[in-house]
Amino acid sequence: MEHFYLIANSQKEGTRQAAADIAAYVRSRGGTCAGGIPENGRNVAPSQVPEETECVITLGGDGTLIQAARDLVDLELPLIGVNMGHLGYLTQVSRSESVIPMLDSLLEDRYCVERRMMLEGRVEGPSGVRTGIALNDIVLTRKDVLQVLNFQVYLNRAYFNEYNADGIIACTPTGSTAYNLSAGGPIVAPGAELMVLTPICSHSLNSRSIVLSAEDEVSLRPLDLVQKAQTAVFDGDQVLEIEPGGTLEIRRAQKYTRLIQLNSAPFLENLRNKMARI
Repeated sequence: MEHFYLIANSQKEGTRQAAADIAAYVRSRGGTCAGGIPENGRNVAPSQVPEETECVITLGGDGTLIQAARDLVDLELPLIGVNMGHLGYLTQVSRSESVIPMLDSLLEDRYCVERRMMLEGRVEGPSGVRTGIALNDIVLTRKDVLQVLNFQVYLNRAYFNEYNADGIIACTPTGSTAYNLSAGGPIVAPGAELMVLTPICSHSLNSRSIVLSAEDEVSLRPLDLVQKAQTAVFDGDQVLEIEPGGTLEIRRAQKYTRLIQLNSAPFLENLRNKMARI
């Protein structure tokens, strides 16, 4: 590949210089490199990306890469991230490493591409339907007041259980090492296609994560919404408030995120190495 698009998080130290260095090197090798630091932060509209683009390079952390995946999901472009922060599960290169070997691999087509499952959420209520998409997770949580939430879970339209908890996480295999991991959920190999439901601080002695098929559909029906405002949060970014009488429907998205992989090391070895840096 030879046509690249850069998305740099201006809040991370060193991104401007790193973006300039990457663009200069790509051009010195006969390629093209558009983009840079978005005017409105991290968000990029698909219309801003040149048609000939073959790869999106993000400079920041996992959040920058995830935001790019959500913003540009319809373009179906492969992404690769350079971690400019402390820890990145999804990024391929850290700020302490040279980006030249990464760029050489891309320019010389020495890489593989993984398809990562995504989730689609529909918030339905009296005022209509609003939707969102997530690479990591969709979380049902409180809006503001620190109160225990009450909600029911339906699987494939059949009643499953009622919870008293701080919320619940529906995550993809990619998102299993994010909020799900912190909440005590299982780690899932990223190539798997399934969904994990993990209650957050559930007031129950037997509340555990539930592993579902990728084809299952989940319906979350919050109770007491008048007294306890609740929201659906997509990848920690997009927030949709749930109206009284509303529901949150979660299912597998039709779109995938395509992530470029340079390292052939097993997933668990990579995870162990990255967690050792914490």
